[in-house]
Amino acid sequence: MRVSRMPARIARNRSKMHRLMDAIIREHQEESFRRRAGAGEEEDLVDVLLRLQKEADSQFPLATDNIKFVLLGAGADTSSTVLTWAMAELMRSPRVRPKLQHELRREFAGDGKVTEEKLRENVTYLHMVIKETLRLHPPVPLLIPHQCRTPCRVLGHDVPVGATVMVNAWAIGRDPTAWGGGGDAGVEEFLPERFESLSRSAPDDGCAPDWRWGWQTWSSRSPRLLLHFDFKLPAGMSPEEVDMTEVAGVTTWRRDDLLVVAVPRIPAT
Repeated sequence: MRVSRMPARIARNRSKMHRLMDAIIREHQEESFRRRAGAGEEEDLVDVLLRLQKEADSQFPLATDNIKFVLLGAGADTSSTVLTWAMAELMRSPRVRPKLQHELRREFAGDGKVTEEKLRENVTYLHMVIKETLRLHPPVPLLIPHQCRTPCRVLGHDVPVGATVMVNAWAIGRDPTAWGGGGDAGVEEFLPERFESLSRSAPDDGCAPDWRWGWQTWSSRSPRLLLHFDFKLPAGMSPEEVDMTEVAGVTTWRRDDLLVVAVPRIPAT
């Protein structure tokens, strides 16, 4: 006999989510027909996955359930990982957090509504904070494997055609010879005219829609938290005591939960 109603609620929510995802996929399939006819918008992440499904060979098929997993599982996992690491770094940096909150509260003063236009154009310090987080804590430390198409020579090593190339974004982001301060560069390294993040692959690798979606997720959720709340560490804990131990996997996440105290500042509307 089941005492808790939780399993039934989970089953209902899972069925509801599958129906929702099926509807989204059907909508994008219909949109692809209109796009081929000369109408429609640019491809987004779902469109790319559906195109890859059609192009996949019989040896490595891409089932619809695989697409659902990418949308629900992989996307949510990396987004939550980045947000958690960003908040942890902010709690360790008494200099950066107030500066970021000042920028956000200046731009979104009044009704406190976070608009996409202002996020895109007016909050450069937020973008720098996110890029610094991705430098120190890339959610996928080894980027998507690439295959060498032509023979080449890299750093004195011959790379033959067909070789699988793994890019260690974690090591690149912490290379003391490439970043100021012995690897502790700070967010100012990402001034708008200087560097971009390496936590994704090249612009033409087919991940651009996924990257844009991820960037919008990171840059819209964190401002809402920092706009409406002030955060402080539990009583007796100093910024230096925030544990930043990593656990390696497909994504790199924190070993311990991040505990902070949220103090409401602006009523959410």
